[in-house]
Amino acid sequence: MEVPTSSFIETKAVGRRLANLVRPGDVVVLEGGLGAGKTAFASGLGEGLGVDEPITSPTFLLMRSYDSGFIRLVHVDVYRLGSLGEFDELFAVEEAEEGVLVIEWGDSVVASLPEDRLTIRFEHKGDDNRLLSFFPRGSWTSRDLVGVSS
Repeated sequence: MEVPTSSFIETKAVGRRLANLVRPGDVVVLEGGLGAGKTAFASGLGEGLGVDEPITSPTFLLMRSYDSGFIRLVHVDVYRLGSLGEFDELFAVEEAEEGVLVIEWGDSVVASLPEDRLTIRFEHKGDDNRLLSFFPRGSWTSRDLVGVSS
């Protein structure tokens, strides 16, 4: 499934709509270059989960947890990690067992992730235009992702 967006607000809104489908223990992998909209999407997902604090990129902290929503949100940015072992040492998957794990630049750590996950690829299409492509695996294949696009 592909969802085009033409602004920061639209990208964030797609994340908010995905919040209706997530369950505790879910893993959402965000792939895409710098400025592609990954953090905007994660921010919208957090809003949809009822997180009442700003969601910011955890690039320098690596991992942030938000407990103020309906479901705990664990937001990880693995851009600065040098190895898969460094990701494993964060215990991010375990930290998010009762919540939702969102991983920016997650394509670099898929070997350490459960097979049951949703991958979203962000492509910058010029100006504020983005194309979000959804790749469900495991239980995600039976969830109705169509509602995320509208």
